[in-house]
Amino acid sequence: MTIIDSIKKSVVPIHPEGHPFIAIFAIATVILGWFVSALFWIGLFLTLWCCYFFRDPSRITPLRKGLVVSPADGIVSSVGLAVPPKELDLSDAPMMRVSVFMSVFNVHVNRAPIQGRVRKVAYKPGKFLNAELDKASEDNERNSLIIDTDYGAIGVTQIAGLIARRIVCWTEEGEDLPVGSRFGLIRFGSRVDVYLPTHVIPFVVEGQTMIAGETILARMEGAQEERSAHREQ
Repeated sequence: MTIIDSIKKSVVPIHPEGHPFIAIFAIATVILGWFVSALFWIGLFLTLWCCYFFRDPSRITPLRKGLVVSPADGIVSSVGLAVPPKELDLSDAPMMRVSVFMSVFNVHVNRAPIQGRVRKVAYKPGKFLNAELDKASEDNERNSLIIDTDYGAIGVTQIAGLIARRIVCWTEEGEDLPVGSRFGLIRFGSRVDVYLPTHVIPFVVEGQTMIAGETILARMEGAQEERSAHREQ
């Protein structure tokens, strides 16, 4: 392997959504640095940080049937029953919800938690509260998907945070999503909620670090049988 190949392998790709922001930061850095040298170094730091924020590393997704993987990098902020967003018309009763909070230092590209077809995409404007707060799931700007799977429907909700001001979702209704595929992005700090059937037992706990497309969040296949067997013991 040549030195150039080694460099290419070590460089993390940048998602195209970040190119306009990086260009703006870079141009501003040059212009401001022309007048005040200290501003050049500040601008350079911010430009490099912008490149870091929009990084889009490849992921190795487990492909076993029925596995649900994390849709986002970050920390599990809550695990428990919650009613999904009303605009999804998914369920009036609580479902099992796992919330993953993304800080400004996490990768912000979101990935499909399970293979399925997108039945509905619903955007709802709202506030920009701290995404770690439980009420952010109801009050904040959000974009939600219903994904029909071989094991029933699940919900995925992108939630804007205190700093995040733009939710990007390039997935459309009727589209087939492979597990681990990229479906959206949230700029500058946010949260993603996954709503699962109540019989599904999550494999994660609050405070656990998640890797989008890789960390196993739960298993849909056989979950009902496992819970029944557990109750019989």
